[in-house]
Amino acid sequence: MPVVRRSQPAEASGSSQFLPSSTRDALTSERSGAMVLAMALAKRATVYLEPDLHRALRMKAAETDHTISELVNDAVRQHLSEDAEDLEAFRSRAKEATLSFETLVRGLKRRGKL
Repeated sequence: MPVVRRSQPAEASGSSQFLPSSTRDALTSERSGAMVLAMALAKRATVYLEPDLHRALRMKAAETDHTISELVNDAVRQHLSEDAEDLEAFRSRAKEATLSFETLVRGLKRRGKL
């Protein structure tokens, strides 16, 4: 079943103009196979966005020929990837010796840093 995307205004330079039908159809058909697969596997979620964020997201989606869902998925994936890197850094340093805050402050005072 092919995916049909509603045309969205291209809000460049503050104007609201629709993409020509031939351009919209060509862009959609190139990705329709991937979109069908992604939509079949996707889970639906309700997310509340601030109006300015939603507008910026709509504009970026229109300009980059991506759906809002694709942009949100990419952002969440990037954020989780950063979290995974942080967790790995914590794990790799787990066996390092710990230093109490009081000991740290005493050492700074002793060396004339405080």
